[in-house]
Amino acid sequence: MAKKQKYYVVWVGIEPGVYDNWEDASEQVLTYPGARYKSFPTRTEAIRAFRGEDATEARTLLNLFERPARVINYEAFPEIDTKAIAVDAACSGNPGMMEYRGVEVGTGRELFHKGPFPDGTNNIGEYLALIHALALCEQQEDTSRVIYTDSMTALAWLRNRKSNTKIAPTEANAQLLDILQRADRWAATHTPRNPIRKWDTPNWGEIPADFGRK
Repeated sequence: MAKKQKYYVVWVGIEPGVYDNWEDASEQVLTYPGARYKSFPTRTEAIRAFRGEDATEARTLLNLFERPARVINYEAFPEIDTKAIAVDAACSGNPGMMEYRGVEVGTGRELFHKGPFPDGTNNIGEYLALIHALALCEQQEDTSRVIYTDSMTALAWLRNRKSNTKIAPTEANAQLLDILQRADRWAATHTPRNPIRKWDTPNWGEIPADFGRK
């Protein structure tokens, strides 16, 4: 079956507009803090949405990628390290389409983003995000930088130096499981040097890297 054409609207990004392929659209949004974008099944609906016209019949196919800005009153919580990296993941289904990212706490600036990966889980994403942040800091020789995660599972897997997922291998998630194996090899051969802290969600609200899908 031929893949259906999609049209992508970028309202907030490097260059707002209507794009007829995800490759071009993604360049406008994936590194842009607070990017706002969606996909539509027809060019007409996309153009109407971009212009702010009525498009109530439009289907949102990429709400998976919406990233509302996180609003945190850091003055009220001086214990939060605003120079830290916060990591998180989101998964549509279990398993389902999964992505993860890391952002700078104080600015919300996205430092890395990976995915979406099919047939993934939230636990895998949160673990990969934590390993990614640790490896990035080691590469940049920035081992004093704090890393925040809200995932007890990711912390446990890191502590055990190995993931513990029960996800079944599929043709769709072969790439993801390969990345997971590489993350496990990193965890098994490296001792994390960065301070890793649990994000205090009940008191501080959602972690800055949250995808806003709750």
